Amino acid sequence: MTDAAFRSNSDNFCYRHPDRQSFVLCQRCTRTICPECMTQMPVGVICPECLAAQRQAAGEAQRQNIARMPRRRSRLATDTRPLATYTLVGITVLLYLVTLIPSIGGVVEYFLAFNSALAVVQPWRMLTVVFVHASIFHVGLNMLALWAIGRSLEPLLGRSRFLALYALSALGGSALVALLAPGSWVVGASGAVWGLLGAMLVIGRHIGANVTAIAVLLGLNLVFTFLPGSNISWQAHIGGGLVGALVGLIFARTRKIRQRRTQIWLLIATGVALVAITVAASLVFFG
Repeated sequence: MTDAAFRSNSDNFCYRHPDRQSFVLCQRCTRTICPECMTQMPVGVICPECLAAQRQAAGEAQRQNIARMPRRRSRLATDTRPLATYTLVGITVLLYLVTLIPSIGGVVEYFLAFNSALAVVQPWRMLTVVFVHASIFHVGLNMLALWAIGRSLEPLLGRSRFLALYALSALGGSALVALLAPGSWVVGASGAVWGLLGAMLVIGRHIGANVTAIAVLLGLNLVFTFLPGSNISWQAHIGGGLVGALVGLIFARTRKIRQRRTQIWLLIATGVALVAITVAASLVFFG
């Protein structure tokens, strides 16, 4: 599908703001809405028209409770900042600075880095690997990529989906390292960042966006990963990218409100499978 065809499809844009692309639907009418039009409910979000209809149908006591929701959550409803992205960047940079402290830096890095030989007794390493980096160039490049991608992808998916994607992509990188490079030490958020790119590629294809630039970026990164002397864990990159693409497919195929429970269970199953793969590889290679 061409860019023109994509932009002509109103389902890809907020029905109240046709210039704003979104991936979130109202839980009642299933129309696409942007962050400014969302009102957070106990489960999901609804658009302004559905909120008005719900208020009208509710009893007096219910109406008073619902009336308080927009005032209490108004900042969330209009906040389009990718706060999860900024938080991840901030934590990662802070921990990198901590690892530069001679007295404690090495200890912090040791307990956060990933090694499949320790996966059974220290499973947190599968996720904390994204918070430690080998050099300022390493952390700078990864955080620049996370900042650039997250600013577009987080508002599209929503914060909870974005964080789930980032975490599962990190698990995917760790799982493939455990299978193909057992016992090796790995640090960095590259696997999780590759997962974001993989998800963007799949979601973009699904909604008809032009994904040529993303495909070229992935290809260039893949070539750079395999350059002699690069000292890059290609297993973490490929594992994160594949899992990110899978999660992107789950998001794309379970977009409707009635599929929310299915989406959650598929994400949980993916996470459990990745942990099981990593633990099994650790037991096979290190008994």
